[in-house]
Amino acid sequence: MPKLNIVFIASEAAPLAKTGGLADVVGSLPRALHDLGHQVTVILPFYRQDLTKNNIKTMPLNTSIEMWVDGFQRQCPLHETVVDNLRFLLVEQDDLFDREGIYGSAGGAYEDNLLRYTLFDRVALEAIAKMDKPVDIIHCHDWQTGMVPLLKKTQYIHHPNLTRAKVVFTIHNLAYQGVFPSEWIHRLGLPSQYFHMDGYEFHDQINCMKAGIEASHAITTVSPTYAEEIMTPEYGCALEGFLQHHASKLSGIVNGLDLEAWNPLTDTSIASNFGAGKITGKAKCKKALQQQTGLKVDAKVPLLTLISRLAEQKGIDLMIPNIEIWLSRGYQLAILGSGDAGDEQALTALAKAHPTQMYFYQGFSEDLARQIYAAGDMFLMPSRFEPCGLGQLMAMRYGNVPVVRATGGLKDTVVDYNQDKKQGTGFHFEDATAEAFDMAVEQAVAVYKKPTTWSRIRTRALKRDSSWHASAEAYVKLYTGLLDD
Repeated sequence: MPKLNIVFIASEAAPLAKTGGLADVVGSLPRALHDLGHQVTVILPFYRQDLTKNNIKTMPLNTSIEMWVDGFQRQCPLHETVVDNLRFLLVEQDDLFDREGIYGSAGGAYEDNLLRYTLFDRVALEAIAKMDKPVDIIHCHDWQTGMVPLLKKTQYIHHPNLTRAKVVFTIHNLAYQGVFPSEWIHRLGLPSQYFHMDGYEFHDQINCMKAGIEASHAITTVSPTYAEEIMTPEYGCALEGFLQHHASKLSGIVNGLDLEAWNPLTDTSIASNFGAGKITGKAKCKKALQQQTGLKVDAKVPLLTLISRLAEQKGIDLMIPNIEIWLSRGYQLAILGSGDAGDEQALTALAKAHPTQMYFYQGFSEDLARQIYAAGDMFLMPSRFEPCGLGQLMAMRYGNVPVVRATGGLKDTVVDYNQDKKQGTGFHFEDATAEAFDMAVEQAVAVYKKPTTWSRIRTRALKRDSSWHASAEAYVKLYTGLLDD
């Protein structure tokens, strides 16, 4: 297999800057491709505050790219850092990227986000054009890089280093499309000839997601089921017809997990290490969490867990009506998350009313998240839609059996025990209702009370191969297929 020169362009990547799952993918997939022998570079904005907070050391390069944007000529210095043998190029523009919050302050988005990311996209293409050798694949992620395929197809078509390159555009969450007023077309010098219904026009506005979909050579989503779902009215976010038109280049590849970072056998955050065949430590983790959070110490009680943004997408409204029912049945809950103020208040009140049965941590703590994964018996993900999801992968890695809505990546990664008794790793429910969710939890609890059967399900979950290796190989197959066309 030929070794490829691949460039990722994205708005965030762990451990440099992160708001969610996009950063996990862009921090892990390039590393897996590098481990397969390919040359990979990741281009990101230079988020000074995040880099400082995450203790990332960078080195300025003797390169500054001059770029006209919105009536001003800007100098954009490039920086470099290498993390775990992976090279990152960073585009500096402090007035645009040295801010609180990557996309906006708390509860909102910056009004100049199109300016910020179009400038970044152009500088990224200029940086690729200056590389030592031609690039084979440019892999873009979500609306922030949606203009890259269009600009590469039009204004950058004659750059020698870009001529051969094929562009892959990954949709991580179709709900966020980057829609802006059309006045930006002339302010940013965007290709106006593609501002029409079959291009990036959307109700007389700019749609960056549409630009990426139309102009890329291949479109991927982060699970096969999500690739199918986004071509339906329920999940298509008003782009289902546009995606159907481009269905021939659309596919889904499930995300992976950094198995070294998420390993209960070596995790120093949890009370006791454990794994398949060495499971006694998990009971110690459950006891430690119960003691730490004020829950009644009881090895036999089902401990239900949830780590999530508190948002409608995550189906929190399907869970809250069930909590008092579950508590009346004697179950325990440990919940970590933040988001909707009403959900936060409801969970806080429930935890206060039932302190020995329910614990709620408002916010996020990496160590506590790991402790909850390790301690839990069941992990709840009632998402209304979930492009891929990482929580269920982390939960299975820690023997925390998922109860999930059968949507997107949850359906693809969790094998429903009710459908396959020999391979099941969790439990599905179909309807987005509190009643259907409760029924699935009750099915899981019924099996939990059969220790031998439950042990088999938990062991299969622990042993599931959630590594990035298989996903990386699937992407390489996609890349090489594009280059062979």
